Amino acid sequence: MNQRSARPAGADRLPSRRAAAACLAAGLVMASAACSSSGTSASDTAPVSGGSSSETAASASASTDKHLNIGYFAFQVQNSYEAPEIAAAKKAAAAQNASLTVFDANANAQNQYGQLQDAIVSGKFDGFLVEAVDGAGLVPIVKQALAKHIKVVGFNTVLGPDLTKQDPQIPGVSAAVVYTAYDRGQHEGKLVEQACATVSGDCQVGYMYDYKASGFDQGVRSGLDSIIGTNPKIKVVAEGQDSFTASGGLASAQQMLQAHPEIDVFVGSDQGMQGTTQALRAAGKTSQVKIIGLGGSVAGLEEVESGAWFGEVATLPATQATVAVQAITKALRQGVDSGGINPAAGLPDGGLVTKANVDKFTGQWNG
Repeated sequence: MNQRSARPAGADRLPSRRAAAACLAAGLVMASAACSSSGTSASDTAPVSGGSSSETAASASASTDKHLNIGYFAFQVQNSYEAPEIAAAKKAAAAQNASLTVFDANANAQNQYGQLQDAIVSGKFDGFLVEAVDGAGLVPIVKQALAKHIKVVGFNTVLGPDLTKQDPQIPGVSAAVVYTAYDRGQHEGKLVEQACATVSGDCQVGYMYDYKASGFDQGVRSGLDSIIGTNPKIKVVAEGQDSFTASGGLASAQQMLQAHPEIDVFVGSDQGMQGTTQALRAAGKTSQVKIIGLGGSVAGLEEVESGAWFGEVATLPATQATVAVQAITKALRQGVDSGGINPAAGLPDGGLVTKANVDKFTGQWNG
């Protein structure tokens, strides 16, 4: 088995096979207008450190003299997906003469709303990076931040009410660096269809939420249902919740298997599927049940490579954090908005990982 290493701040070392994603991480790609409907030109999306004329370059250089303070509003710091995001964001911020203050919502929408409110009142921040727990619920407080001339960039999760929308939904938000949960769910659905095609008769699916009430989870499930909902062969017969942990996945999978021992496919985040794998091993069902993970972690890719998991939906946490920092510093220093950017747009095969193509992918987080 090939060893795969996580790259917490590794957006600058992505392999050439992910050229489009690497370009994003390198500096809000010249082609990012193709990823956005904001109407910006190629010159508008050039890296912060450069410009199309000596005048632009001089202006950017002068603006870097001011140190920027940016608030980073995390979904949940203890989530293993966050570590490479935060590390990459801090590295990118340091390169732009900026520093980050991390706020941990701990997957609680009310906590996050209050943290944003306090940060606005403090008057300490030039900009906010927002990884929304409840994108619709944050609209009023984000508008308050914008009214105080604080620049805002949403990343990883949708900031606004429409979970399917890539572009910024709140007027004045500088960028949305998001591989939407809905799109991720649709990719899960495509892999579920592939897995169920190998099952004779009805295909029974066990679905694992992370936090069922979160906007992210609702988006993922909506995307999944949009693909498998019209397939009469596929039936979601059991649901659980893992709280982005292997222990949560283990407990939920055990309950689901007890109630529905004939489950053919499990699908959920990498952390939850790691726990599910433990439950299947204990029940002697590893050869009977197919697993589909969401995240593209080092551990998940190794499970796919070994044949233990059927597939994975790959994501790029370090890349998206780097791009988000570049977008907000660009807005602050150049006054240029970047619109909607999908940091995973350049992944091979649409980011759908199977044993046949797993060698094309490299994990950016451990799992």
